Parts: sequence; C-alpha cells; structure tokens
Amino acid sequence: MKVTVRSHAVAVSACHCSMCRRWSGAAMWVLEAPGDAVEVTGPVQRYRSSSFAERAWCAECGTQLWIKDDDGPYEVSPGLFDGARGLPLSHEIYVDQAFASVVLAGEHKRMTRAEYEASERYVEGEA
Repeated sequence: MKVTVRSHAVAVSACHCSMCRRWSGAAMWVLEAPGDAVEVTGPVQRYRSSSFAERAWCAECGTQLWIKDDDGPYEVSPGLFDGARGLPLSHEIYVDQAFASVVLAGEHKRMTRAEYEASERYVEGEA
C-alpha cells in the first residue's frame, strides 16, 4: 500500500465527535489534501460511514487512511507521513465531546458541537 499526496494543507486538524472517537480511539487527526493531489496504490477497503462520506483503510494492515466527503477533499491520516510531524494544529472541532484525557495545547481555533454544526454538514444524531 502506498499513498502519495502531492499537495496538502499547511496544518492538521482534530475532531472529537463520537464517530471519530470510535474510529481513532480518541481524537481523529486529519490533513486535508485536494482529491486530484492524492494517489493510492494497493488494496483499500472503504466504508460508507454517513450519507455523504466514506472512511478508508489499508486492506493489508488495517491502517486508517482517510475520511472523505463525496464532494470534499481527502482528509488523510497525517500519521502516514513522517514529514507531518512538524505541522501545527489549525483547529479542533467537537471540543465539548473530547475525552477528559485529551486536552490539546496551543492557540488554535476550537469549536463546540453546536458551533460546528451551525456552519457545516454533519451526521444528525450521531450514534
């Protein structure tokens, strides 16, 4: 399995919604990349996690690869790329649903569930 990203955001973001907590074990970290900048070779498993998005993982080792809205960019796992270690955190969402043990330091934008859902598409009544 090989994921190549030719361009991406200059920072990572974190989500604490219930779906992302279940998928990642705590907060889910993502690095946005345009759809035409991502190339994947090797076996990928995809799961339709909502009416408008999919999540994907490596079919050989199970490594989490991305979440992608149908009409949005890839939100790839920054852990796939050694160079992502130096990227700052731009924002985190669903902060009011974060585990008490996951408090992210720094001066970045933080949005509660209500703030995020007032401006973005989301899965209503996430279960």
